[in-house]
Amino acid sequence: MPAQLTLEFEGVTTKEYEAVNKELGIDMTTGKGDWPDGLVTHAAGHDENGHLVVTEVWDTPEHQARFMETRLGSALAKGGITSPPTKVVWIKLITHHQPGR
Repeated sequence: MPAQLTLEFEGVTTKEYEAVNKELGIDMTTGKGDWPDGLVTHAAGHDENGHLVVTEVWDTPEHQARFMETRLGSALAKGGITSPPTKVVWIKLITHHQPGR
């Protein structure tokens, strides 16, 4: 069963988020690009405190770890995100659906 990951970053703007995606070769406007293997769902936005919150569903946590090691770590640094997330939460899902898709 897939696993959900939620990451919270303080002080990360939309500009930096977009720079990371550009480094990854992913266009968030169209959804086209070099998406990582094992990623089921990705969503991001700023909460009421201005923190960037990223929520993803992965086939397995190992898929996300491999992506971090091979691509995401360097893309974060090149995009200007040099501090780790202030909050990381993994949830072992008991169900996951995308109604209407």
